[in-house]
Amino acid sequence: MTKDELKTVLEDHAKWLNDPATGARANLHGADLWRANLSGADLRRANLCGANLRGAHLRRANLHNANLHDAHLHDANLYGANLRGADLRRADLCGANLSGANLLGADLWRANLYDADLREADLCGANLRGADLRGANLPNGKVTFIHEEKYG
Repeated sequence: MTKDELKTVLEDHAKWLNDPATGARANLHGADLWRANLSGADLRRANLCGANLRGAHLRRANLHNANLHDAHLHDANLYGANLRGADLRRADLCGANLSGANLLGADLWRANLYDADLREADLCGANLRGADLRGANLPNGKVTFIHEEKYG
């Protein structure tokens, strides 16, 4: 995806967020956004399912209720990002910087969080069932596990 195409998608998404009758919801399903600079972007409710966001800059991005199912976020910078209620099932967050991120109620079922930095991240109510947390930096993070079986 070119920078101009991404800019158009983000502009249309901003319009849609303000008035669903205008613009269009961002559909970046499977998009190649490798190392893209999306710092501070408003991607609330965007579809990023399966997107390649390896090494992307998403510092303080708003991804509230975004679909990041199966997204590739290896080594992405999500410092201070709002991922509240985001669908991160089976997402690859290996080595990602999630320090200070809001993951309240996020679905991280079977997510790869190997070596992820979760310092000061809010994981209250997050579904971490089956998540790989080996080597993850969790000190001072707020963690509450959901024990219901959502996915067989």
